[in-house]
Amino acid sequence: MSAEEKSAASRRIFGQVAASDEFRRAEVVAVYASLADEPQTAEFISEWQGCKRIVLPRVEGDVMRFYDYAPERMRKGAFGISEPVGDVPCPPENIDFMVVPAVAFTRAGERLGRGRGFYDRYLSQAGFRAYTVGVCFNVQLADELPSEPFDVAVGKVISDS
Repeated sequence: MSAEEKSAASRRIFGQVAASDEFRRAEVVAVYASLADEPQTAEFISEWQGCKRIVLPRVEGDVMRFYDYAPERMRKGAFGISEPVGDVPCPPENIDFMVVPAVAFTRAGERLGRGRGFYDRYLSQAGFRAYTVGVCFNVQLADELPSEPFDVAVGKVISDS
């Protein structure tokens, strides 16, 4: 996909995210800082940061935690991904809605991550209750994916179709 196609597809994806009842009801929204091959999140984050509490992940060793987003408090972190700077993580039970990335999804919500298990471990934590939405480009949808017993599916998948 060209940069223009990714940008347009990302706007369609996040337009559907923002239109969902679960997102509208959410006060605390967890979203990722996108890599080049993922639906682009910068515009979505910028649009909603004044209306909702936006938290982004930060990898700390083998653990992923979410911290409040502030554009002036971001740095390159693990794997070259932009991460929030902060001292106090958002407790998992405070997150109402989470946008989850993946290499691929099935329409049923199964996901193929990047192999380190950060999201699977986070979604499995005691107290985590957020509604989860996987976002992807149409080319990232698969009929089936390999899975392991510890893999955690998302509640809904939104693509650019």
